[in-house]
Amino acid sequence: MGRVPHHDLVIIGSGSGNSILDSRFDDLDVAIVEHGVFGGTCLNVGCIPTKMYVYASDVAETIRRASTYGVDASIDRVRWPDIRDRVFGRIDPISAGGLRYRDQECSNVTVYQGHAVFTGERELSITPTAGGEGETVTADRIVIAAGSRPTVPPVIAESGVPFHTSDDVMRLPELPRRLTIVGGGYIACEFAHVFSALGTEVTVVTRGPALLREQDELVSERFTRLAQERWNVHLDAEPTGAEQRADGTIVLTCPDGGRIEGDALLVATGRKPNGDRLDVEKTGLQLTTDGRIEVDGYQRTPVDGIYALGDVSSPFQLKHVANHEAKVVQHNLLHPDAPRATSHRFVPSAVFTDPQVAAVGAREQDLRDAGTAYVSKVQAYGDVAFGWAMEDGTGFAKVLASPSGELLGAHLMGPQASSLIQVLVQAMVFGQTAQEVATGQYWIHPALPELIENALLGLPLSS
Repeated sequence: MGRVPHHDLVIIGSGSGNSILDSRFDDLDVAIVEHGVFGGTCLNVGCIPTKMYVYASDVAETIRRASTYGVDASIDRVRWPDIRDRVFGRIDPISAGGLRYRDQECSNVTVYQGHAVFTGERELSITPTAGGEGETVTADRIVIAAGSRPTVPPVIAESGVPFHTSDDVMRLPELPRRLTIVGGGYIACEFAHVFSALGTEVTVVTRGPALLREQDELVSERFTRLAQERWNVHLDAEPTGAEQRADGTIVLTCPDGGRIEGDALLVATGRKPNGDRLDVEKTGLQLTTDGRIEVDGYQRTPVDGIYALGDVSSPFQLKHVANHEAKVVQHNLLHPDAPRATSHRFVPSAVFTDPQVAAVGAREQDLRDAGTAYVSKVQAYGDVAFGWAMEDGTGFAKVLASPSGELLGAHLMGPQASSLIQVLVQAMVFGQTAQEVATGQYWIHPALPELIENALLGLPLSS
C-alpha cells in the first residue's frame, strides 16, 4: 500500500469554497474536491444562468405589454435553443476554465474530481467521478463547502415518471408546450415566470395555501393573487400520485382527486444541504435537525481544524451569504489567532419572478408573533411619479419600524425591487433611523427610489 497523500488544506466543493484561495495560500499544499461541475451551484445551475433566462423573459414581457404605453409590438418567435446557448455558451467555458486554472496552472493545488466522504478525523476517501480506484487523503485543515441539492418528494421520485429539477431544466432541448411545476417557493416562481413569458403554458402545484410563503404575509398574499391571473395555480394540492401516459403526458393526482396534465414536470420543492452525503460522523461532526453541519460564529465546526460554509452549513441558502462566509473562513485560516466573526444581520434576498420581490429584516408576522411594538407603511409604486409613468398598479414597498423610527424590516414587490431595497439594507446595517434616511439626503425626482422615501415619510412614528 502506497503512502496516503497529505495536504495542508482540503476544500470540499468548488463554489464559494474555491474563492478562498489567493496568493496568500501559495506556500500551502492545497486540494479541491468536486464531485459535480466545477464552479458550484450558483455558476452552473443557480443564480447566474437563471437570471440570464429571467432577463430574456423580462424582455419578452416588456414587448407583450408595450401597447400599454402606446407602442404596438409583438413577439414573432422565441428561439429557445438560442436563449439556452447564449446562457451556457458563456457559463460552460467559465466552469471549464476555472477547472483548468486550478488543475493545471496552480502548482500548489491538486484537484480531485470525485465524491469525498470522511473516514476518520481529517481523513477523506475520494471516489473518482469517472470511475476507477478510490483514493484516501488526509489534511491538517478541511473546509466543507459542499453545497446543497434539490429535494424531490417520494411520490414523484418513486413513481418512475421523468422529471426535471433546477439542475437540468434550463438545458431542455426545446421549450415544452405545457410545464407543470411542483413547488411554491422562489425557485418555482422564478421558473414559472421564465417559461410562461417565453410561451409555455405553466401550471404551479403547491402543498401550501399560498405562493412565496417564506415572504412577508402581504407579499405572499398579493403575489399569489397575481400568479393566479397568469398561471394555472393549484393551492393546498400536494401531489398524491404521478404517472406517464403512452403519449408522454405526465399526470399528477391531487388530494381532491383532480388530475393535472403536462408535457414536462419540474420539481422545485426546495434544496437540502449535502452534509448527509459526507459521512461527517466519522470525523466527529453532527448534523443539525434541519440537516446542516453545525458551525460557530467563526465558521468553525466542533472538530478542530474543520470549517464549513455556504448551503451545507448556513441557515441562508444565498450566494452572497456563502461568499461572505468564505471571506470569513479565508481570514480565519490565515489568522487563526485573530479570528473574524460572521455577520448574519440584515441579510437581504430577492426573488427574480414577475413582479420581482425583495426582502430584508423582520416580516410583519414575525413582529406580531413576538409581541414587538412596530409601525408600518405600505407605499404603492403607482403613487410616485416614476411608478405612475410605468403604469404600475400592483407594486408596493412595505416598511416596518419601531415607533421611534428604528428600521426593522422592508418588503418590496415590483419592478427593480432587488435594487431598490439596497438603500434600506445599508440604512439598517449602519443603524440609521427612518427619519435620517428619509430627510437626511436628496432623493432624485422623479426616480423610482422616491418609492422608498415616501414609504419612510409615511411611517406613523411617535416622534
